[in-house]
Amino acid sequence: MVKSSKASKQRKAHYNAPNHARRKAVASPLSPELREKYGKRSMPVVTGDTVVVTRGSEDVRGTEGKVLNVLTRNGRVSIDGVTTPKADGTEIAAPVHASNVMITKLELSDEWRKDKLFRKNEVAE
Repeated sequence: MVKSSKASKQRKAHYNAPNHARRKAVASPLSPELREKYGKRSMPVVTGDTVVVTRGSEDVRGTEGKVLNVLTRNGRVSIDGVTTPKADGTEIAAPVHASNVMITKLELSDEWRKDKLFRKNEVAE
């Protein structure tokens, strides 16, 4: 996708990317167990995956939960259990960047996603 070495052009390409390219950019690394099982290093995050937060503030780091929502516009995911208080005291989901989480359990109800995982594994063998 990115061909220029200029940071400003890379940012511009990222911000102006079409939706199908943005979707692939919201990817996270797989846990070592999943990495060994499927022979893939990372996958795009989908709603229903179980993830653990690997980077961020101490109160968020290490939190494990299901992905509630994927925000492709800014590359973030909403995770069950990661919240921030509003001014009136109510809690809302705090978005976490997809690169700061690790997928521990994949949602495989999508046949296309499951097929893609096993195709990659067959080629590796």
